[in-house]
Amino acid sequence: MCQLLGMNSLKPAALNFSFSGFCERGGRTGHHADGWGIAFHTAEGCRLFVEERAAAASPIAAALREAPIRARNIVAHVRKATQGAVARENCHPFVRRLWGRSWSFAHNGDLKGFVPVMRGPFAPFGNTDSERAFCYLLNHLHARWGVQPPDVQALHAALSEQVAVIARHGSFNFLLSDGLVMFAHATTRLYCVERAYPFQSACSRDTGSVVMLGHVNHLDDRMSVIATEALTDDESWLPLPSAELLLFHGGRLRDPSTFRQPASLLISS
Repeated sequence: MCQLLGMNSLKPAALNFSFSGFCERGGRTGHHADGWGIAFHTAEGCRLFVEERAAAASPIAAALREAPIRARNIVAHVRKATQGAVARENCHPFVRRLWGRSWSFAHNGDLKGFVPVMRGPFAPFGNTDSERAFCYLLNHLHARWGVQPPDVQALHAALSEQVAVIARHGSFNFLLSDGLVMFAHATTRLYCVERAYPFQSACSRDTGSVVMLGHVNHLDDRMSVIATEALTDDESWLPLPSAELLLFHGGRLRDPSTFRQPASLLISS
């Protein structure tokens, strides 16, 4: 199957250390060589890079490792194809626009028999179960609220209901971001580590490289990094609870019931 990597940060941050190790799993330390992609949610919008070649052999991925883009939310994926051909249109993350902002989605798993009728403006370009699930979720949100976005508490509740429906079809580990918040859901496994002051050193499982996180972060930086498997050996990666839709904002796991303001205000909250 595939692997996921995501970051939610209090301030725009780079993910080059984690992304470098993650890319190795795309064809070198892992067998996820059927494509890769990464979406950066910046103040200027969502910048998407996808490619059907292995991440470990990609000059584009190598360039992003050396000159990373800083963002508050980042979603990345290396693919081992289960449904859908090895093709660019089947590479994650998938990106669509709803309520005036870009949403990115990446999935690890296999959904059996999930072929819903698409009622709404969103339809897949490729032929993966993952993109079908993404479009299904966005169509549901569009049908429920039209052009006016709900507050995050209501959004979380609506997504949770539909995620449970999709998860009946198989494994549904995913990351979803609208650039303001990050949602994460695990049915088999996802792990998370929060990086904040006092920062420690971190050693990559895939490259062996070591970074002193205190040298590349400010005292008030804080971020949560989410991955299918732990990326480092010397940090406290915690497994995410199964079958629960989690919300990350400001670089940490948050209680959805505390968010009642419109999502458009979250950047300054």
